[in-house]
Amino acid sequence: MSANDYDPAGDLLIQEVDEDLRREQYEKLWKLYGHWVIAAAVLIVAIVAGSQGWQAWQTKQRHADQAALTRAQMLAQQGKLQDAIAAYTTLAANGSDGLAVEAQSRRAELLLQSGDRMGAISAYDLLSKAPVPDLYRDLAVVKGGLLALDAGNTTLFAARLAALASGNGPWRSQALEVQAMTALQTGNRAQAVQIYKSLADDAHAPEGQRARAAEMLAALSAPPAAPAAAKVKG
Repeated sequence: MSANDYDPAGDLLIQEVDEDLRREQYEKLWKLYGHWVIAAAVLIVAIVAGSQGWQAWQTKQRHADQAALTRAQMLAQQGKLQDAIAAYTTLAANGSDGLAVEAQSRRAELLLQSGDRMGAISAYDLLSKAPVPDLYRDLAVVKGGLLALDAGNTTLFAARLAALASGNGPWRSQALEVQAMTALQTGNRAQAVQIYKSLADDAHAPEGQRARAAEMLAALSAPPAAPAAAKVKG
């Protein structure tokens, strides 16, 4: 076709035909897949709305749990130990993860303060087995193990104390000290001496704990005092 044969009307006609073809193709595609497009759009909207609703609920729940924790603390400060224990018990069972752990720990402390030693031991036992951060779990092992030892139970926390003492966590040296005390209580003097020596030489243990270990080591290593001479009757 020469330049003289150029027909603008023909170009317009071709464009219209192309548009008709595209429109027809879109209509066919929509008939085939339109319901899937609508379903996907609805699903996206539902996911976004659900996510926003979940985040809002979590925020509201955290605020409610924090308020419940504050109320329990106030009850404890007012000397209403049983009411505070009940509040902590509810929060430990139903609260969000972090605050539930804190509530269980404070509940154990108040149980001990109120004279319920076995209840406190049970609370620490549960906390030490719960899926909580290591810092809280290991502290519960140390506290529970010490209370159980004081109550005459040297086996309840023994395995968990051994695992903690053989690791490198922040409560390792405290677990070792409880093990040394357990060894003494069960008559294993040699094991107690060995543990106290390792603690006294441990540069990573707190200074006060190293000093206690050195004192216990000196006391255990000293020869037994000679019996006092019997008085001669005149």
